[in-house]
Amino acid sequence: MVYLHDSLEDPPIMSNDNANHLTGDSTFTVRLATATKPDQTGGESRFSFSEARSLIGDLTKPNPRIYWTDFLLSIFGGYISLNATLHVPRLFWPEPWVIPVVIVSYIATVLLFMRSVMFIHELVHLPPDGYKGFRFMWNLLCGIPFFVPSFLYYPHVDHHRRKHYGTDHDGEYLSLSHSSRWLIVGFIAQALVIPFLGLFRFVVLSPICWLIPGARAFVHRHASTMVVDPFYQRDDASPKVMRMVVLQEFFCFLVGMGLIFRHRIVTGQWGDPLWIVAYAVAIGLLVLNEVRTLGAHRWTGNGDEMTFEEQLLDSVNYPHCPWISELWGPVGTRYHALHHLFPRLPYHNLGEAHRRLVAGLPADSPYHKTIAPSLSSEIVALWRRACGRKETPHQDSQSQAA
Repeated sequence: MVYLHDSLEDPPIMSNDNANHLTGDSTFTVRLATATKPDQTGGESRFSFSEARSLIGDLTKPNPRIYWTDFLLSIFGGYISLNATLHVPRLFWPEPWVIPVVIVSYIATVLLFMRSVMFIHELVHLPPDGYKGFRFMWNLLCGIPFFVPSFLYYPHVDHHRRKHYGTDHDGEYLSLSHSSRWLIVGFIAQALVIPFLGLFRFVVLSPICWLIPGARAFVHRHASTMVVDPFYQRDDASPKVMRMVVLQEFFCFLVGMGLIFRHRIVTGQWGDPLWIVAYAVAIGLLVLNEVRTLGAHRWTGNGDEMTFEEQLLDSVNYPHCPWISELWGPVGTRYHALHHLFPRLPYHNLGEAHRRLVAGLPADSPYHKTIAPSLSSEIVALWRRACGRKETPHQDSQSQAA
C-alpha cells in the first residue's frame, strides 16, 4: 500500500522562473508601443510585480477545505449523473420523460467531470507539503479511472517558463494564429479519437514497456504527456518519477481491462452499454476542454521566444458572466492570464485577485488588455487571424489593442 500511496500522490513541480512572481520584488518595464497607444510621456508603461503583489499578497494560501469539498462534490456528482445516463433508459424506457432526463444527466456528467479533471492543473502548482492526501484521492477517484493520471501533466511547468513559452519546449502551445483554419478544426475533431488513444496507451503500450524495457524511452517521450503540440517530446524523468509513472499506469491498465471485459465476465456477452455512454461523455468533455483551450490564449507566437509583453497579451481572462464561464472554464481556468502572472495563486482566490488588480493597477497597465468579453469573441478573432495571414506577433498585438 505504501507504493500505491507514493504512486498516486505526485510531487508538485514549480518553474523557477515563476517562483519569483509572488516572492520577488523585480519591476518589469513593458514597452507598449505594440499594445497601447503611446502616451505623452513616450509610450511606456510599467508593470511592477511588487505593486501587483501588494494588492493580492494575502490571497496566496490555498484552502484545503475548499479543495476537498469542491472536488468531492464534483466527482461524486459526476458519477451519480453518469449512472443516471446509463441506467435510466434501461430501467424506465419508453416513458416519455426518459429522454429529457438522459439529456440533462449527460450534460451534468460532462460539466461535473470536466470540473473534476481540471484539478489536475492545481496539483502541479499546489505547495509540496500538506496536500499528499488530496493528490492521492484525485488520482484514485478521477485521474486513473479517466486515463489521465497526474504524471501526464508534469511537463506543464514548461508552459510557465518564460524562455519556453510558445517554443518547441512548450508542449501546450501551437501557432494557431499563423496556421490554417484546418488546424483549429482538427484540434477540436481529435476528440473523436483521443478516447481510443488513451485506452491504447495504457492497455497496450504499458504492457509492452513492462515486457520490452527498450520501448520505455520512446513511449515516455512521445506518449506520456497531455499536450497541445503532438510533436512535443518529453524529457527523460528521474528514477523516482519513473516509479510513479509505472505504478500509475499499472492501475490505469487495470481500469482499462475492467472496462473491456467487465460486461463479458458478468453476463457472458460483449457489447457493454457503458462503452457508448463513456465514449459520449469523453467526447463531450474533450470538446468542451478543447474549446476552452482555444480561448485560453491568442496563439500569436510563431515558435520563437516571446517577450514578457507578448506573453502577457497572448493570454486571456474571462471575468464576465461567471455563471456561464465557470462551466466551461472551471477551477480558475477562465483566469488564464492571471494564472500565468501568478501561478501559485489558488484557483478559489483568482476572482478576488483579478478584481483587485483591475481596480488597483494603472489604467494603462497591460493587464487590462488581457480581459475578453466572451469565449466566443476570442475564438471568432482566432478564426479570422488564422486565415493564412503572415502578420508577426508584433503586428498582432497592435491589432489586439486597436
